[in-house]
Amino acid sequence: MLQTLFHIPHAIFDIPLFGWGWGLGIWALIVTLVMGLVVREHGWKAETLNHLTVFVFLGLAIFFLRHLEARDANGVPVGLPIRGYGVMLLLGIVSGVGLAMYRARRMGVDPELIMSLAFSMLIAGIVGARLFFVIEFWEQFQRETVAATVVATLKVTEGGLVVYGSLVGALIAACIFLIRHRLPILAIADLIAPSLALGLAFGRIGCLFNGCCFGQVCDAPWAISFPRTSSRIADGSTSPPYDFQLRSGQLHGVQIGSGERRKNQANDLPVVVRVEKGSAADEAGFRVGDRVTSIGGQPVSTLGDVYWAILKFDSELAITTENGKRSVSSLSRRSLRIHPTQIYSSINALLLCLFLLAYYPYRRRDGEVIAICLTIYPVARYLLEMIRADESIAWGLTISQVVSGLLLLAVLTLWMIVLRQPRESALPPAELTGHAGQPAISE
Repeated sequence: MLQTLFHIPHAIFDIPLFGWGWGLGIWALIVTLVMGLVVREHGWKAETLNHLTVFVFLGLAIFFLRHLEARDANGVPVGLPIRGYGVMLLLGIVSGVGLAMYRARRMGVDPELIMSLAFSMLIAGIVGARLFFVIEFWEQFQRETVAATVVATLKVTEGGLVVYGSLVGALIAACIFLIRHRLPILAIADLIAPSLALGLAFGRIGCLFNGCCFGQVCDAPWAISFPRTSSRIADGSTSPPYDFQLRSGQLHGVQIGSGERRKNQANDLPVVVRVEKGSAADEAGFRVGDRVTSIGGQPVSTLGDVYWAILKFDSELAITTENGKRSVSSLSRRSLRIHPTQIYSSINALLLCLFLLAYYPYRRRDGEVIAICLTIYPVARYLLEMIRADESIAWGLTISQVVSGLLLLAVLTLWMIVLRQPRESALPPAELTGHAGQPAISE
């Protein structure tokens, strides 16, 4: 797990890098030079304004980065942490956009057009992905002040992006952009579909670095475990898989979940839902369905009581059931071995990208490639959710499984639209464009 790769220093020669400092100074110099050349060559056209918009967002980002710097025990900034998740997210964006621009040039589409489209989709995708995650896990972002809450919600480089939120945001932005510029929506969607899968393949490796999106406990030879903490985690917090297993009791040989609800009981009773073979709980005779009554001598009647009771102990923990069974176990320094679902997801996305690239020359109608992408991904995601362990449950399914089902229903409508398209594409085959000359599609 590499949540933090290194830190960019706070200041050089006592001048801050972010906020009012070196960063904005260098940004101003680059903007002046680049925009001067662009205006001289193209004048004030749409492309020029797109470049200026990008620079404005970069300037705001440089100024805002000062709020994301890590601080020591005294509150003094020590530098900007470079997160493994953020680096892989950036690689995913660069690789996806680069692939789309390369293929656009071969298809006779202006690469600058793809760059502008990518920027719109990027901003909307990140906003959608973060918004989906914040709504789903709102309690994790609540702080004492509004400003602190806003800062917490904006720390996207530390993880906390939901793929489906990104997909919805990016597709909405793409449709608005293509309609506004009067471009063939389905043809361009086919062009960028492999890039979406490629970007996701890199992003899931970022999830592995961050420790999020982890799987359930398993005994497979390729199973992995995570440390309790990492020396590179600035705040010393536990890793997500370890924290989840600690809170649910799995690190003590049992997994505690919801049982039946008794009369006059507002919440489900905590019961044993899994017992690890060979553990102290197994040797003590714990069985699935046993009602948990106390943890560490503290009475528990809800899952919330269980979580708080478990978190109070760092070494040994005693769990007692209603029928008098008692298990005392020591706390390990690493999580139990789990499915590397992040790697599964990355391989799935890479294979999807390669398949879409291979199918693209054989498409008969515009929209086939993106429709195939939006058909295969939710099916694969639904199956992967069956071995993931870190998401909330709704109606017996994870939230992503519910969204997968809804997306498949929406894709049926897309397929009906695609099958009504003429058996030709708005984009000519690559061999007909000559890979040179004026683009066939531009603004």
